[in-house]
Amino acid sequence: MQVKRVPLRQCTGCREMKPKGELCRVVKSPEGVISLDLVGKAPGRGAYVCKSVDCLKRSRKSRALERAFKGPVSEALAEQLAGQMEGSHG
Repeated sequence: MQVKRVPLRQCTGCREMKPKGELCRVVKSPEGVISLDLVGKAPGRGAYVCKSVDCLKRSRKSRALERAFKGPVSEALAEQLAGQMEGSHG
């Protein structure tokens, strides 16, 4: 019997490896729009963050999202992501 492997991703905030389903995907679309990908299948470059606002703040402080998307992430956008995260998961 073959065991199905669970895909692991690294949180950009706490740097822990966790199953993909336990993390939120933040995606930068081909048009350059950064948003929270609730389904996990949106096209574009993705970065993963734990489903806690603390990890999102830690990721912002270390500039991990900027490095992942190779560009700036505005403070207003970070607040919007935090709001979406709180609204959808807690």
